[in-house]
Amino acid sequence: MNLNKIFLITDADGTLLTDDKRILDTDKAAIREFIAGGGLFTIATGRGVALTKILADELNLELPAVIFNGAAVYDFKREAFLWQSKLPDEARNHMQLLMARFPGLGIEILRGDEVYVPATNEREEEHIRLGCKNPIRCSFDEIPRDNWIKTLLVGEFEAIDEAIDFINEQSFKDVHMVRSAPVFYEMLPAGSNKGTGFKKLLEIMNINDKYIVAAGDFMNDLEMLQMADLGVAVANAEDCVKDAADLTVCDNNNGAVREIIEYLKRVN
Repeated sequence: MNLNKIFLITDADGTLLTDDKRILDTDKAAIREFIAGGGLFTIATGRGVALTKILADELNLELPAVIFNGAAVYDFKREAFLWQSKLPDEARNHMQLLMARFPGLGIEILRGDEVYVPATNEREEEHIRLGCKNPIRCSFDEIPRDNWIKTLLVGEFEAIDEAIDFINEQSFKDVHMVRSAPVFYEMLPAGSNKGTGFKKLLEIMNINDKYIVAAGDFMNDLEMLQMADLGVAVANAEDCVKDAADLTVCDNNNGAVREIIEYLKRVN
């Protein structure tokens, strides 16, 4: 199998990115070599447009990316959505309930390339500092009601645990809830995940003959790894991700993507 038969898609935070949010030079060099050899490469992330653009620019990403944990496909070269899903109107009521029940949580409402922040905390401010340059700080009632793609709850581990327990009691059956990091819990359109988002990307690009390699570290990566021909977990991954993977490589701080590409070169 030649590299030009492979499509490699990787999670960003915790997989491609180090703990301090860098892309290692060794990983960038390996990605360039992989692409030069004919391989296709992109990323799948829970990030929205602004935070993913930082990575897309650094990687000079040519292919569209899966963003919002699979709820959208975005082309950073054209600066355009190629596809996006929407939360139902009921999501607004769900979020009002959660804001009233958990006033200490940070809240983001992501709508297109806009990020609304009706409630904040220290963790949320850290998230904003990653690169969200123009968050719209406003009251909940000031947020437009249409075209919500995802919402994000941000808080300490224990606070997110408590919110999850409460949400499970409510049975929000019209949306998909997923924990994307220990301090993040997301509300997505029903049926949305990185696996379905990547399938939509393949459909848009009319690709059906590539060997799919997907890499990740957290439970929001599971569906993407399960749909791949080769699912790869990094050493720092959750146990459930390692269990679902076909291959485990080094952790995100030591060049996991480089190791994946070196493996693919060896088995070719």
